[in-house]
Amino acid sequence: MKNLYTGVVQKGTKRGHELGFPTANIIVPYMELSGIYAARVVIEGKQYPTAVFADEKRDVLEAHILDKNLDLYGKEITIELLQKLRDAKTFSNDEDLRAAIADDIEKVREYFKKNPAAD
Repeated sequence: MKNLYTGVVQKGTKRGHELGFPTANIIVPYMELSGIYAARVVIEGKQYPTAVFADEKRDVLEAHILDKNLDLYGKEITIELLQKLRDAKTFSNDEDLRAAIADDIEKVREYFKKNPAAD
């Protein structure tokens, strides 16, 4: 698995923002990944712990940077996938999706607590 992806942040559907989890989206042509990952994002030389949703159907990586609300549209970022947390799933309602995202974010926090050198 390739684990480094660089791209310019694109505007998405704002779905993550509506759910309370804004994302920075980059297009990755011919991506063959799906699922949720613990990751780090590098922006202008600074690293941030991140939860990433990889959507191979849309060839996009959606990065939710933990505890930050940065305006990244048009900026180049690098996403490094560190560990897959789970496969992608479909949810029947927004409440279940929000709960799953919150759980994913908690798992990312746990990953960085156990792997402080990754932060």
